[in-house]
Amino acid sequence: MTQERFISQVREQQEPLRRFLLALCGGDDALADDIAQDALVRAYVASGSFLGLSKFSTWLFRIAYNCYIDYCRKAKPQQAPVEEAVNLPGGDASDASFRYQQLYQALDKLPQKEKAAVALFYFEDRSIKEISAILDMPQGTVKYQLSMARTHLKQHIQL
Repeated sequence: MTQERFISQVREQQEPLRRFLLALCGGDDALADDIAQDALVRAYVASGSFLGLSKFSTWLFRIAYNCYIDYCRKAKPQQAPVEEAVNLPGGDASDASFRYQQLYQALDKLPQKEKAAVALFYFEDRSIKEISAILDMPQGTVKYQLSMARTHLKQHIQL
């Protein structure tokens, strides 16, 4: 893959990748940006090995998810839940922060795989097959993770 092609592909996937990581990071902009930067560096270094056997976005999201897992392994085992308002791209930050704060708090309580499945399925509109490739799990397991996540989110979100 040429450098120009890589840059073009990354530009197309930059915003979806950031949304995905923002959801995984409980709305923490700085952390999502740090993990995205790490993922993009890893992807650039490995871009020569991208064979096109999957979509570029699937390959990139898989790298980003692995970077997130690496971060979680290094981070403190029990992080404090998201308490402060979060900033979302686009729109009025304070209004968006208030609207999505409860969702991010609930997402933050989910296990990593459930959180990732929800973010990819509902935020990024990815298919079960693509989520399966990104998270490296069977399609049936992805469906199970989504089902469990919906159950857990209902318990955590006060309507």
